[in-house]
Amino acid sequence: MSENILEAKAIKKQFGGLVAVNTLDFEIKRESISSVIGPNGAGKTTFFNCITGFYQLTEGRILFDGRRLDGRQTDEITRMGVSRTFQNIRLFNNMTVMENVMVGQEAHLKSTWWGAILNLPSVVKENEESEERARELLNFVGLKGQGDLLATNLPYGAQRRLEIARALASKPKLLLLDEPTAGMNPKETAETTDFIRKLRDELGITILLIEHDMRVVMGISERITVLDYGKKIAEGLPHDIQNNTQVIEAYLGRGAAASATIDL
Repeated sequence: MSENILEAKAIKKQFGGLVAVNTLDFEIKRESISSVIGPNGAGKTTFFNCITGFYQLTEGRILFDGRRLDGRQTDEITRMGVSRTFQNIRLFNNMTVMENVMVGQEAHLKSTWWGAILNLPSVVKENEESEERARELLNFVGLKGQGDLLATNLPYGAQRRLEIARALASKPKLLLLDEPTAGMNPKETAETTDFIRKLRDELGITILLIEHDMRVVMGISERITVLDYGKKIAEGLPHDIQNNTQVIEAYLGRGAAASATIDL
């Protein structure tokens, strides 16, 4: 078994004349926490969309657990063990908290629509197990006792946790988090950072995140990859990235690079 759970090899994603991801090589080790950073428009979310099957590659290949990931549909990629959250929260607001988590289990459920209509014992059993698993996940993310609330009635930070619980319901080996602390106050950000570590330490999940808060990135990441205009311009440990001239130029402009570091 390779030490890398994911490997992208010379991947390219082009939209007409726009190259959003340009000949990118990338790898992430099992049970690690890594970040992808870069200025707005650098290609970070496009990269996530390529991994999860929302976009098909123009060139290159992506391997997950040694198997080709590119070219597959999103539901198949989810069943393989890749899940994600989004920069803008995408909950089913008119469904309950419990129902949102149960939806996340869909990729692994075996019941059919006709089995549900007939109320077969196997369907009843699977539904009971699904509810129990959802309750366990809600407890894990700190939403115990809130399963009957409508998702839209949760505070912002709790909605972020619910989205992660729904992602966890699909039993991921690799979890992609797109700006998980966006819009949070300092206390919520610190709690979410600790929670991300908990996902890796207690569940053994590999974490890859996009994040603009440099305090979060530098404090949690074991490896950082920096994109600019779709190309990788730097990769390494947090300290190395913080002092990398090319990275500082991408964020602050060429004139600032001589005397600056990325602001923490």
